[in-house]
Amino acid sequence: MVAARRLLVADDHPLISNGIQLAVHARIPNIAIDTTTTIAGARALIAGRGRYDLVLLDFRLPDAQGFSGFFEVQHEQGDRPIAIISARDDAALIAAARAVGAAGFLSKAEALDALVAAVGLLLDGGTVFPPAASGPLDDLQARLATLSAAQRRVLAALVEGRLNKQIAGDLSITEATVKAHLTAIFRKIGVQNRLQAILTMQPLLDPLRLS
Repeated sequence: MVAARRLLVADDHPLISNGIQLAVHARIPNIAIDTTTTIAGARALIAGRGRYDLVLLDFRLPDAQGFSGFFEVQHEQGDRPIAIISARDDAALIAAARAVGAAGFLSKAEALDALVAAVGLLLDGGTVFPPAASGPLDDLQARLATLSAAQRRVLAALVEGRLNKQIAGDLSITEATVKAHLTAIFRKIGVQNRLQAILTMQPLLDPLRLS
């Protein structure tokens, strides 16, 4: 028997979450679906049950700021795909989602049939972005792609204003490791210090600034 594919829906709007579950179950055979309403819940499910074939991640969850939550889930999910789902579908946000390494961007305004078709493509290893998803963040996307998952988490914590000691405590690593990560991060994204890193990354933590 072929093992069921596994989907995690992280969305704090019950109507959206329930609608996706029902539609996916009706149209995609042999799939198991888990749900959560927070980034912390998503991380716990992945850590406890293993990586999912696909995570659908609401852009605005209560315990996330911008793409900081995406980086946290990405750390647990590894190279398995994560797609952003959002009620907003402006070009800046879509470009930012592509830049941080999302496998796709799904609009909540889409009909359920279209959302399910996109989920099917993502489960089969494809990517799903609106046609105009490329843009001014393409160069940053290339630079971010060189960061490890751990480095992305350190960078997200840095942009949130966390000090080295706080980052070390949050990520259960030493301050020396944090400093080593930051040195590598600065080199890879082409900045010299913390302030420049924050200014470079700020559009991804607050994509409204790009609109």
